[in-house]
Amino acid sequence: MTNDDERIALFLDYENLAIGARDGLGVMPFDFGPIADALAERGRVVARRAYADWSSFDEDRRLLARAQVELIEIPQRLGASRKNAADIKMVVDAIEMAFERSFVTTFAICTGDSDFTPLVHKLRELDKRVIGIGVQSSTSALLPPACDEFLFYDRLPGVEPSQAPRRPARRGGRPAAVPAPVEPVVEAAEPEIVVEEPAAPVEDREVGPIVTSTLAGLQRHADGPVLASRLKRAILRKDPTFDEADHGFRAFGELLRHLESGGVIELKKGSAQGDPEVSFPHDASADDDAFRLLVEVVRGLQGPRFRPQLSGLKDQLRKREPGFSEKRYGFNTFLSFAKAARARNLLSMDWDEDTGDYLLRVPEEL
Repeated sequence: MTNDDERIALFLDYENLAIGARDGLGVMPFDFGPIADALAERGRVVARRAYADWSSFDEDRRLLARAQVELIEIPQRLGASRKNAADIKMVVDAIEMAFERSFVTTFAICTGDSDFTPLVHKLRELDKRVIGIGVQSSTSALLPPACDEFLFYDRLPGVEPSQAPRRPARRGGRPAAVPAPVEPVVEAAEPEIVVEEPAAPVEDREVGPIVTSTLAGLQRHADGPVLASRLKRAILRKDPTFDEADHGFRAFGELLRHLESGGVIELKKGSAQGDPEVSFPHDASADDDAFRLLVEVVRGLQGPRFRPQLSGLKDQLRKREPGFSEKRYGFNTFLSFAKAARARNLLSMDWDEDTGDYLLRVPEEL
């Protein structure tokens, strides 16, 4: 079965994810978008459920509701019963769906808690594919090997860790719960008015980034060439409102030919007429220019006792080359682009615990 045919049920152990992202990455509130995009590249998500005591996640609750996630309330109780109740409820619902919804082929279990390892084993016994998703600092070492695929939230495109990550959560289990904030008593308080932010007009959104980011994601997980029809379906799973006509194109093929003329993508004849293969251009000279720019910028920033950090480096490249984007060269993230340079021995990258970032240096012989 191909990835296009996968029908995914998503279950989020929300407290584990949100508190892990806050403590390990400095991310607050939790951004669900990167998870939604990663799963959209793998198949159609037919169910989205998140489990938590939502009184502690008021802002998150509104964001998830806008993302069409069903919120399962686990009321606050004394002692450890609330944690157990959340775990058991999520496990029961997942097993129930596995038996009652035979069309569901894949389960995405979003947690770093090793308590869910038996659930993963049982789902695989039932011939279900399991994708795990968790924050690296709060994920047990026992959980990823049990899954068919495990995605660290930290590494998903679109996740921007803070420059100063907070104290990591306890490894191997659920991070400590955050008590609900105590609200001051205000007499005759006015009801809260939630103002919805208007969505950006479709004509103002750039069409290139969503095509290139989706293509890069499909290429990483595809077993064969990416056809235009498959690319269009994946884009619609990310953004159901997408319509090439809003960007001035009469058909998706016309949009792809426009991007090809700009050197963004490359089209080849596909297995069916009118459904070409889509890939990134393989221009060795363009790749060399991109890596040369990276090396020159790093060399200009480094000093005898100073090594530039990866964070903020992309902005430095854009000061030299305003149109720079790693996606033009087939890399989904700037980190993967930098690692490709390291693999070519163009620079060194070392993780620094003090800064929580990679430090780069160009070898003297270059």
